[in-house]
Amino acid sequence: MQGSANLNIMLKAARKAGRSLVKDFREVENLQVSMKGAGDFVSRADLAAEKILREELLGARPTYGWLAEEGGEIAGEDPTRRWIVDPLDGTTNFLHGLPHWAVSIALEHKGKIVSGVVYDAAKDEMFYAEKGSGAWLNDNKRLRVSGRNRMIEAVFATGVPFAAKHTLPATLKDLAKLMPICAGVRRFGSAALDLAYVAAGRYDGYWERELNIWDTAAGSLIALEAGALVSAVREEQDPLEAGTILCANGHLYDQLARTIREV
Repeated sequence: MQGSANLNIMLKAARKAGRSLVKDFREVENLQVSMKGAGDFVSRADLAAEKILREELLGARPTYGWLAEEGGEIAGEDPTRRWIVDPLDGTTNFLHGLPHWAVSIALEHKGKIVSGVVYDAAKDEMFYAEKGSGAWLNDNKRLRVSGRNRMIEAVFATGVPFAAKHTLPATLKDLAKLMPICAGVRRFGSAALDLAYVAAGRYDGYWERELNIWDTAAGSLIALEAGALVSAVREEQDPLEAGTILCANGHLYDQLARTIREV
């Protein structure tokens, strides 16, 4: 796809940050035999990747605003545009030497996500989309959601709450309702990649609670542009504002939504 100038800036920045993370990931694989210092190492890798993204994105568009997981928020001279960045989505996987994590970059314009990039650097898979232009993988593969229309044949993804999160009871209820009627549920540990995988037809749907805007901003646009339906878990809410998401192909969305929302 011939992308806009902004998209090309995002793709270049994602690749540069991804190269830095891949280099650090090789070190983490060596460190994982001992937990001493590994967490600090990953934090440094995360911050180094965010520094690269900030330099690339704000260097190219210095008037835009900035919101990132590690570095917080910066108001831009242009109040209508903002970069929304997660330099390392899937930190726990990264820490444990599991090659399933991503760089996520979204561009927001007047409160709407207009461009999104999710880069799986470990597998060199670049998922990206611009509003109205479809979703793509690497140089020229058009992404489409799956065509499955039977729940019993469908595979879904979610995130299982951990540590201090509060929504474990709700998620366990979801699983109890959904797992008997589908082909399986996966928990791979990266919201950005879960959404990209729905876009690619690898998953048929995905839902999760207790998310941040940088977890889903880019991936939700990619899924939408590939033909998915996307909402919050509670129907009347906006997914990016609510911090919950429910996403599936058009055939299965209503069935997934009814199952998850059922009291």
